[in-house]
Amino acid sequence: MSKPIFQRVALIGLGLIGSSIAWAARRSGAAGELVGHANSEATRARARDLGFCDRITASAAEAVEGADLVILCVPVGAYGAVTAEIAPALKAGAVVSDVGSVKQAAIEAITPHLPDHVHFIPAHPLAGTEHSGPDAGFAELFDNRWCILTPVEDTDPDALADLRAFWESLGARVEHMDAAHHDLVLAVTSHVPHAIAYTMCGVADDMARVTDQEVVQYSAAGFRDFTRIAASDPVMWRDVFLANKSATIEILGRFVEELMTLQRAIRTGDGDHLLAYFTRTRAIRRSIIEAGQDVETPDFGRASRPPHQK
Repeated sequence: MSKPIFQRVALIGLGLIGSSIAWAARRSGAAGELVGHANSEATRARARDLGFCDRITASAAEAVEGADLVILCVPVGAYGAVTAEIAPALKAGAVVSDVGSVKQAAIEAITPHLPDHVHFIPAHPLAGTEHSGPDAGFAELFDNRWCILTPVEDTDPDALADLRAFWESLGARVEHMDAAHHDLVLAVTSHVPHAIAYTMCGVADDMARVTDQEVVQYSAAGFRDFTRIAASDPVMWRDVFLANKSATIEILGRFVEELMTLQRAIRTGDGDHLLAYFTRTRAIRRSIIEAGQDVETPDFGRASRPPHQK
């Protein structure tokens, strides 16, 4: 890259996504300077040791001073308080964005606190692992993954183009989407699957108490994948479910209806229904691979790890 897309980028939150943005921006040269902030002194100290930011500040307001791009990488439930803190320090013309998994709630939490002289463009990179914290990040996290932008009304086209170019420089494929539609889509593809994974792990925990840990000891591939998903940051997922309540409840209702149909087919021995259903749903896995969002080779341990995790 000949020159940075943004001269100074401030990352508020230095966990998996924040640290990965920093590593990817270093790889591409998309940022002239990377400034980071985290609430925890231990996290700030570890981020300094890892060196993915040029500067680490003790306050969020200090981090955003003079920044051309500010990205909130904190749980959705913290958006309002963090935005209120940084608002007075934001540079005129700065782009403010986020990485939250819920967009309508993000807009409602952030917009009231922002001054008129900045550009707010919500974003959601569809990438992650079950790990969290500054050690979890790596530059390749966004490669060939989607980043969805949900521009608000009257979004400045130049600011939108710059943010799009930034995410593309990190390796992401970028799409624009209405915030409400995004939240419904993500309820299907992410939020309800996480709810199911947490529920299955809860069932297994109850069963393990009466089977002398055999459920855990003899875990097969399906349950291993459930446990990987359920190992995700509990604070983040608490906020996601509360923030995307309506869409999540709607899709959970549809899931229960499908589950009852499946239960009936099993109870009545309807093998034809089961075969047809599994054949149709198996095609979804094939379409995910064909879309380049996964590979054929099983990778239950998710081999992609930063050097400090191997």
